Order: sequence, then C-alpha cells, then structure tokens
Amino acid sequence: MQSSPANRRALVVDDSMLIRHTVCRFLEDHGCEVESATDGAEALRILERFRPDIVFTDLDMPKLNGHQLIDALKARLDTLDIPIVVLSARRSAREPRATFCMNKDADIHSDLLRVLDATLGRGPAIGKSVL
Repeated sequence: MQSSPANRRALVVDDSMLIRHTVCRFLEDHGCEVESATDGAEALRILERFRPDIVFTDLDMPKLNGHQLIDALKARLDTLDIPIVVLSARRSAREPRATFCMNKDADIHSDLLRVLDATLGRGPAIGKSVL
C-alpha cells in the first residue's frame, strides 16, 4: 500500500504564475510540501537542497525548457525515478518520459487529484495521459 500524499514533497515548474499558484495551492491543500520554479534552470538549483517525490513541469519555458529539465532529471541517479507530470497548454504536447501528461485548460483540479492518487496516494495507475 502506498503512503498518502500528505507529508510528500512536490516541485512545480512553470513560467506561468497563475498555473504555478493553482498547482502549488492544490498540492499544499492536499498535504504536500511544495517548492516552485519559473523554469528548468531554477528547478535544478532547487533540487540541490530539495528532493521532491513528484515533479510537475511545463514544457515551454525560457532558459531551460521542460524537455531539458527531464533530460537532467533522468541523467541523475538520485532523480531518475521521480514521477514527472507534464503540464501543457497544448493538447498535442507529449513527452514520452513523463509519467503523466495534463492539459492546463482542462479540469485541472480533478486531473491533479487523479495524478496524486496514482503516484503518491492510494489509487492504481490510471495511464500516461489524463488529458
């Protein structure tokens, strides 16, 4: 049995302040300790001091985009197995190394709840896409 999302750690990486705030607030309301970054470069700096149980990332960001951030996460033994959730404004956006892909414009709260349950909570895996 997996542990509850409570007392788990999440990193949210998105250049949209609204999306960062929405996702961070949702995760905090569900008991997660959350750090956030505006791009992949800032996320890598945060990872020097903060080890998340799950990473939520946009793909299109300045400085270091989501694909590059995932490259960096998958290249390190200490972050290789962290579940990655891609948050995208485009329904066609895909990242094969992501655990889940979510559309920012959909019912984000329901999708976030399903992702949390499948990765950190009690529910079974629901598939790669929650779009």
